[in-house]
Amino acid sequence: MTVAASLLALGACSTPPGPEAAKASAADFQLPDGPKKGELSIITKYGNAKYSPYFNGIVKAYEKANPGVDVTIQNAGDQAYKDKVKVLAAGKKLPDIYFSWPGAFAEQFIDAGYAADLSSVLKGTKWGKSFAPAALRATKHDGKIYGVPITLDAKVWIYNKEAFRKAGLQQPKTFQDLIGSCSALRKAGYQPVAFGNQDGWPAIQYLTQLNPQRVPYQTLQKDYAGGQGADFSDPGYVKALKDFKKVNQGCMTKGSNAISDQTATANFLNQKAAMYYTESLAFGQFSEAGGAPKGFEKKWGFFRNPPIQGANGNQKILAGAPDTFMVNSQSKNKALAVDFLKFMTSRKNGTKMIEELGWLSPIDGSAAAADTIPQQQKLSNLIDHTDTMAVWLDTAADPDIAQAYLAGVEGMLSGNLSATGVMKNVKSAAKGDGDASPEN
Repeated sequence: MTVAASLLALGACSTPPGPEAAKASAADFQLPDGPKKGELSIITKYGNAKYSPYFNGIVKAYEKANPGVDVTIQNAGDQAYKDKVKVLAAGKKLPDIYFSWPGAFAEQFIDAGYAADLSSVLKGTKWGKSFAPAALRATKHDGKIYGVPITLDAKVWIYNKEAFRKAGLQQPKTFQDLIGSCSALRKAGYQPVAFGNQDGWPAIQYLTQLNPQRVPYQTLQKDYAGGQGADFSDPGYVKALKDFKKVNQGCMTKGSNAISDQTATANFLNQKAAMYYTESLAFGQFSEAGGAPKGFEKKWGFFRNPPIQGANGNQKILAGAPDTFMVNSQSKNKALAVDFLKFMTSRKNGTKMIEELGWLSPIDGSAAAADTIPQQQKLSNLIDHTDTMAVWLDTAADPDIAQAYLAGVEGMLSGNLSATGVMKNVKSAAKGDGDASPEN
């Protein structure tokens, strides 16, 4: 189901403006001469008390620099935001600027005509060149740029250096080496990989990385979109699930569907586990400033998921995505909205975000200028030199496909489904056949 359809279901009298409404030129984003004046409305998903002060502070700083502008910001939690933004769109009451995840979530609003095409102000411009290329590329749809990257997140393996020394190991050069290292880590007294899948998304993030390493990217994008063009026939999908199963059986904590991700984090922090596949947003937890034991930040390093020998996908792809803001195509304040987003994404504010929230910024040079741990600076450099990021499967894929993967991988972890059985259900979801019965 597209968001255009789901929005109509929420507001039967409302008709989405359609893709033509997204068209915009550089002139549409040019402010008139003189002091900036007007009103702006913004909605974000940063309702958590840890995060909202940063975004509220950006608003206050912009208003102080531009006394003639009044900005209203709403910060909601993840699920509350998902519900609210669809209702706002259905009623044609979207704010001037609104948050979006890249992938299927954003594309649904784009296809419905609720997102302005920002290509004229971001493609090849000074502002556009200030972003990490992979971050900006993640906001594209049909070659056009619709989102402004605000944060940057990537999934990598972090590892305990002492555990690797005790086990006589180096960073694995291949995915097969990674799996093979687990027996040595067990002998050295460690749980090889900390893992908890109580919330479902941790397992999906493994597939976010493994699928594009096994399956050519164009095939992946076609299949993730669902509908008649999706057949999920590439054998790489089953192989990716089997890769994950090998890691689970040889390296992970048993009974992971009943273990929380917070417990997995604690197992790595307590040095019970030697490796942990985690997001860069979590790096702050492993520093003394973030509550880790004194000196712990010197005890761990990270590496990207290693190449899978014999796989047909992109071995240099990196799982992750930026959070983005989009501009309402129906807004009468598009020029002011873009001006605010330029202010928000300055290097100064990017550095401020890293220092206050511990999140990586997509702005070039912001990590180097920040007072932060070396691992964040190194990862920022890695992302800067990464060509393509694999957007999280649960936001990149059609919602029905994502749900089939979520349920399927949980079933595989509990022993109720095989990799082939998972893919049968995914194929059914892609075709809109409804729920498929579990099959081994």
